[in-house]
Amino acid sequence: MINSGAARLAASSLAVGLCAGLAGCISLFPAEKPVQLYRFDATVQPMQSTGHSFGVRVGMSDFDTAAMGDRIMTVDGDQIAYIDAGRWANPAVKLFDQAVARGFAAPGDAARLVSPNGGKAEYRLRLNVSSFEARYPSGPTSTPTVTIVMRATLDRASDSALIGTRVFEADVPAGDNRIGPIVQAFDQATTKVVGDLVAWVDQKGG
Repeated sequence: MINSGAARLAASSLAVGLCAGLAGCISLFPAEKPVQLYRFDATVQPMQSTGHSFGVRVGMSDFDTAAMGDRIMTVDGDQIAYIDAGRWANPAVKLFDQAVARGFAAPGDAARLVSPNGGKAEYRLRLNVSSFEARYPSGPTSTPTVTIVMRATLDRASDSALIGTRVFEADVPAGDNRIGPIVQAFDQATTKVVGDLVAWVDQKGG
């Protein structure tokens, strides 16, 4: 019969030995590879000046909850997943709002964004981004298409009268099923949606 005290001591010694061995081994492993960060710039081309400038106030976009964070969202049928190899440098909703601000700052643009405390604005603009994702129409090994769907509503600030509402959509196929081409497709899709938005607001408010 094995003495229970000796058995407990032997087990304890073995546990200590394993812990010491693991502690020594941990230092031999390389540090975990950092996740690559990405962003989309959405550079809008200069507009043709209308000669009439007006102020527009826009709040933070109402963004799809599943896509608004820093994870890059993909959709395969009714399944949502996120790309492991990289993330957005900032939450997607923040990057998108920055792209909108740059779009309205393009040379020749009639509409100029007014900050909450920046003075009078003739119009209010509300944005609802219901889709901001890379879709896999033929399964996870196919080449995805980046889809952005956004509804814009423009009101007159003085009396809240509706000036117009419109849905903007962009579908841009990625060049390959790799994170680099997918991010490029997000940039191109954002550029199209923002460019179309700015042109529409210029036309409605001009």
